[in-house]
Order: sequence, then C-alpha cells, then structure tokens
Amino acid sequence: MSTGEERWQRANLALACFALCPSAMGGIWLRARVGPVRDRFLAGLDLALRGHQVRRLHPNIGDDALFGGVDLAATLDSGTLTRTRGLLETPGMLVLPMAERAKPGLAARLAGALDADRGLSLVALDEGASPDETLAPALADRLAIHLDLGDQRLSDAPDLAIDTDALVEARRLLPKVTVPDTAVSELAEVAMRLGVLSLRAPLQALAVARASAALSGETEVDEPDLITAIELVLAPRATQFPEAPPEEAEAPEDQPEPEAPDDTAEDESDEDDTPPLPTEILLEAAKAMLPPDLLARLEAGRAARNAPGASGSGASKKGNRRGRPMPSRAGRMGGEARVDLVSTLRAAAPWQPLRRRATGIDDRIHVRMSDIRIRQFEEKSDRAIIFVVDASGSSALARLAETKGAIELLLAEAYSRRDHVALVAFRGDGAEVLLPPTRSLVQTKRRLAQLPGGGGTPLASGLKSALDLADLARSKGLTPSVALLTDGRANVDLSGTADRVKAAEDATLMARALRSRGMPGLVIDTGLRPTRGLDGLAREMGVPYLPLPRADAQAVSAAVETALDPA
Repeated sequence: MSTGEERWQRANLALACFALCPSAMGGIWLRARVGPVRDRFLAGLDLALRGHQVRRLHPNIGDDALFGGVDLAATLDSGTLTRTRGLLETPGMLVLPMAERAKPGLAARLAGALDADRGLSLVALDEGASPDETLAPALADRLAIHLDLGDQRLSDAPDLAIDTDALVEARRLLPKVTVPDTAVSELAEVAMRLGVLSLRAPLQALAVARASAALSGETEVDEPDLITAIELVLAPRATQFPEAPPEEAEAPEDQPEPEAPDDTAEDESDEDDTPPLPTEILLEAAKAMLPPDLLARLEAGRAARNAPGASGSGASKKGNRRGRPMPSRAGRMGGEARVDLVSTLRAAAPWQPLRRRATGIDDRIHVRMSDIRIRQFEEKSDRAIIFVVDASGSSALARLAETKGAIELLLAEAYSRRDHVALVAFRGDGAEVLLPPTRSLVQTKRRLAQLPGGGGTPLASGLKSALDLADLARSKGLTPSVALLTDGRANVDLSGTADRVKAAEDATLMARALRSRGMPGLVIDTGLRPTRGLDGLAREMGVPYLPLPRADAQAVSAAVETALDPA
C-alpha cells in the first residue's frame, strides 16, 4: 500500500471517529487546497454527519452573525426591537472555508465558543499555499484531528467508505466504552516525548481512542485504539523527535544485596505485575507517523517565527476606500469617511421608541451622531525582498554559483507572487546596488549573470546599502525584508580599509540599525562549514541564522523561501 493510500485510509478513519461525537473532539483541521480530493473528503463528511446541522462561516464574519444582533428589517417593520440568533448560540457543526484568513479576533471567538461546551464543533478548511498561511494556533489547538491532504493524489483518494449503519451502532456503544487507568498517563507521556505542550491534546486523543474502540465494537479502549489516537491527534502536532529515556544509573557494586522478600510480598508483586500499555510501543507508532522532513520544517518554522515583523506578505494597513472589508467602526461623517448605512441603522434601531417618546415625532427614523458607523477596509502593501549577496573572493571560490542559482529560483518565485525584489552585492572595498526594487525577472537575471566575484568582504557596506534600500522601499509603500547570503566574516570596514576589528564593529552597528527598523529577514551561511560569528551577527540583526553547508541552489532557495514565508 502506498503512502498516499495509507494517508487516505487514515482520513477515512478520522472522519468516522469524528462523526461519532463531534463536540467532544472540537473539530477537524483539514489542510488542503480546493480540488477533487478535498471535495471527496467533504462528501464523506456530509454522509457521515447526515442529520447534523451544518452551517458555513466566512473568515470575515461579523459579531452580529456570530452572537446575534438587531434584525433591522423586522425592527423597522414592527416598530419593536427584534433580535436575530447568532450562529454560536445553536449547537451543530460549523464549516470555516479559507480558515487561514481568519483574523485573531474571530479565532478567539470561535475558540471561546468551543470551550463553552455548547455542542459546537468546527471543521476548518485551511487552503494556505505557503507555511505562513495557516490556521491560528489558538483555534488549531481546540481541534482534535489534524489532517494534511495537500499532496494527496486523486488516484489514491477514492470515495470514502462510510458505513452509516456501523456509525449508528458505534454511537449506541460509545457511552459504554471504558478507559484503562493507565491510558491517560500513557498518552500524556507520549505527548510530552513528542514535544506537544498543550494539555488539551491528550484529552482529545482519549476521545478519539474511545471512538475508535466503539467503531471496533469494543467496550474498552485497547492498544490499537491508543495507537489510532496518537496517529490522528498527537503525531501531527509533534515539535520534536522523541528522545530515548535516560538510562538508569547502575547500582554501586559494593551496595549490599537486598533481602529476599517474603512469600507474601512476592505474591503481591505478582498480582501487580500486570504490564501496562508500553509507552515505547506507542512512541514507535508515533515515530512512523512523523514526516521525514520534520526537523527541516521545524527549523524553518522556528526561524520564521523568530523573525520580527515577519508576516509572509506585505504589512497590513487600514483604509477607507479599498481592500478587504472589515467590521465598521463608530465615527463621524466628513472627509473621505464612508458611512455604513446598514450598520448605522442597526445601531440606531434599539433607541427608536425612546427617541420617539422624547421628541413626539413618530413618522421618521431618529439617527444621532453616536449611531454613525464608518466603513473600514484592510489592504496589504507589496513586499520587497532585498538579497544581499557576498561576492568576495572566498565566496566566489566556494558557493557563489549555488548562491546565484538559488537567487534565480527565488526571484522566479517572487515574480510569480508579484513581489518586488532587489539585489545588493558586496565585494572588494564596497557594495553596489545591482538592482533596485523591481518585478523584472529578465533584468534581474541579466544583472545576476554579470555579477563578478573576488576581493575582500565589506559586509558592513553591504548591510548599509541594504538599509538604505529598505528605507527607500518603505518610503514607496513597500514592506522590505532582507536576505543576507554570505560565507565569511567581515574584513573591510565602511571606509573601504582592510581592518578586521573595525570591519566587525561596523557590521555589528549596521546589523543593529537593521534591527531597529524591525525588519524581517534571514542570514544564510553558505559556507562549506558554519562560519564563526555569523550566528552572532544574525542575533544583532534580530533575524534567524541558517547554516546550509553542502546545500545546492534548490535547497538554499527552499530554505530562504520557507523562512521569509513564516509559519
């Protein structure tokens, strides 16, 4: 059986477990782009949850729809305040498409509703194309089952086999399922060894284990059920490879031998010798589920999270003319403000009876300045990636070719995302801006091909040019980020003089200046072995340091792209 077929069967099992008791598991986090594979999974979900109330949310849904608000039409028609029921007030299952676009405020509201135990569950459809486009962690923590079908082939994804009669029988059996006393501690230990810090995860795994037992027709959770729970709940959240437990210290040789226990004690020990479910067996199951590139992904994600201001896209800014609509706010008319008429009338509706009695006028709607609501929009500025490339002699001899190839790959990706790119090269006694922020891929490739190598390493000059270029990009409304690719230590100062001590001091000053701008970025060590001091320079810049010895152009470009598109 191929890996894709195993993943699809696991998705089938996850769906069956979830359908037994959706509210106990919180929900499903499904990461997959829109396509036939996701459609087949959702078709199976509809079949498994037939009879349940399913409602869809929009990532920009407002509080009126979530918690209820004024029914404007009914209020104006009847003359009395009429309220609508919110989606979170009725038990059932919620489906959130484009979950990666949910704002922190919406994620917090949904997480609170799931914690309130109102019989709600959520299926978050994460359609993110890059690691930075993902569901809010606070909301993901409430969802027991995490599935990633992003690279699932359609040939390995036939229609899900949902046996509705078996689900009915399993629902009847589920309340009778018991859990061994050791199960909770086993799951908690496996979670700890996998680096899963959330206390919800073991409880969610326990709920999945009970559902798995009910599906098997059993009334007690057994080892296969715990393995299923670990595969579906704990393994996808792993943040580290489980390490072997520390070996027990050997007993000193001169320690006196313990006295032989009497028969009574021996009998008691035999009675307590019932072996608990071995944690190592469960851990082996979890290890089999860990992705082979877990370390690289964790490293890249950690590096990205450490990047200040990193967002994977341009900076957000509020406006009143264009962009993504946001909830209206209280404000005053005038200038370029655009009044949200419906929201204004909703704000005024509750006060109509009081105002009519106060004014004695019943044939009109009374609107006060405090009722005015102003439209808001959010737009993102374009991003400018400034590549600062070491073209000194040592780099030219070692990795400049791979660096050039990586930059070309990155430029192609940046071009497809309509990012702006810029190129700064430093060599000899100074730095040169080879390319100001542009979207021209052809021009960039030509400049890159003409980039010579040789001379000293004026690192400070390269960083200063990047700083000036970043200020220029920011003044044009762009959001700059800096990717420094080098394999050596600075040996030429800002004045162009060969002085290692002064060059290091100048480079540190420039790095601190970049950090003071709060600029995201990355330091890639392209040397054949990690260069001493570059990690310190990255700390001064406040950006991640990523040594990539023996990496080709493809690997370097993948690392940079992942880090600048943070998780």
